[in-house]
Amino acid sequence: MSTLIWIAVALVLVAVYLSWTAGRLDRLHSRLDAARAALDAQLLRRASVAQELATAKVLDPASSIVLYQAAHAARQAEEENREVAESELSQALRAVFEESAQVEAVQQAPGGESTLGELAEAVRRVPMARRFHNDAVRAARALRRHRKVRWFRLAGHAPFPMAFEMDDEPPPALVERAA
Repeated sequence: MSTLIWIAVALVLVAVYLSWTAGRLDRLHSRLDAARAALDAQLLRRASVAQELATAKVLDPASSIVLYQAAHAARQAEEENREVAESELSQALRAVFEESAQVEAVQQAPGGESTLGELAEAVRRVPMARRFHNDAVRAARALRRHRKVRWFRLAGHAPFPMAFEMDDEPPPALVERAA
């Protein structure tokens, strides 16, 4: 009789531990979803401000076209091409704002100061949002690699989390302006 009690206690303890692990994994997936939403919002904000700046007629025509096309492609990209499109927008921003003279020219235009401030803020926030997202991915992956999670299928049908890798190097002239 006491053997059955000990077996029941052991089963209850294992069930509680597995339930706690499943709850932890669920919280990590919720954190991952929130981080992805924040990253998407920052990427959309950066593309929107870049597109607004490209159509404001404060840049030279060639720069406007390059910036507009890259921002439009980033906003319209499908999920599987999103990292490439966002990297291309980063490259376009660096090409357009390679020199501080371009930044100063935009500042001189009517409304250019506020638009440039918005762009600098958006460009600054994208790497932070991406870092938070990738940290959440790393934590969820680490827990999902444990045998107990795989054996008992505690992750359910949740897709395996993927990091968001992109070129998010900001234009130096724009960063200097924001500092």
